[in-house]
Amino acid sequence: MDVESLRYVLTLAEELHFGRSARRHFLDAGAFSRRVQRLEHDLGARLFDRTSRRVTLTAAGERVVAHARTVLAALDRLPEVATARDGADGVLRVGVLGFGVADRWPALRDVVTAAAPGVRLVHAELDMDDQYDAVRRGDLDVGLVQHFGGVDGLDFRTVLRTPAVVVAPADSPLADAPALTADDVADQAWLRLSAAHPRFRDWIGPAGVGGSGTAIRHPAAIPTAVATTGLLGLHGAAAARFFPRPDVRFVPFDGPPVEVAVVTRAADCRPEVAAFREAATAVAS
Repeated sequence: MDVESLRYVLTLAEELHFGRSARRHFLDAGAFSRRVQRLEHDLGARLFDRTSRRVTLTAAGERVVAHARTVLAALDRLPEVATARDGADGVLRVGVLGFGVADRWPALRDVVTAAAPGVRLVHAELDMDDQYDAVRRGDLDVGLVQHFGGVDGLDFRTVLRTPAVVVAPADSPLADAPALTADDVADQAWLRLSAAHPRFRDWIGPAGVGGSGTAIRHPAAIPTAVATTGLLGLHGAAAARFFPRPDVRFVPFDGPPVEVAVVTRAADCRPEVAAFREAATAVAS
């Protein structure tokens, strides 16, 4: 197994076409196909179903692709990790999932900068797969994440709770409903949301993890994916303000709310990091 073959698998998962995938890596289709087949042999599982008309990911392929994205992202960040100064320069690398703390950002920043004068915040985008691991590995100092419960080695401070909504196409029969229940959407077709964290599946509820298409990893992409596919998505109510589209509706849903938390490494006692924890508590109250 080699890193480059993992990259080929990710490309093929995006393109679902051997010819286009091979061209992206400047290979002929035969050589590209052999590399993918060799990786399947090494893993002992078929990652793609192939016919003369189409290529599709298998269930094993979906799992491998999700993990490969995390592995390759970590490898790509190694140069940055090697040269990081561990906050000695007053910089905090802050990863944000989706809308983060929504309209509480000014208050959060004010408390952090008052408690740690001179600190400089650097933004990084998180996705649903790496939102915890990026902090745990030390790639980031602080994360604004969707909280599903405790994780060993990490400290969580809840900042915001926002009700759940179903994101529906504007022309859907559900779009004008005053509110939706699990029974209302039980037989609907959903986007497939990436779900690296097992407890994420509990929050998804009726959407499950077996939806259609490529798994959505970034919350900001959900409304656009709904408009593109006509499928339903699940989000927090704050998304209606931060990711609005005229062709989708955000319908109140009786599922569990979205809970946003500040996450840091539990053993990280730097004053700048402690300031973020204090800010989370202050802003939440």
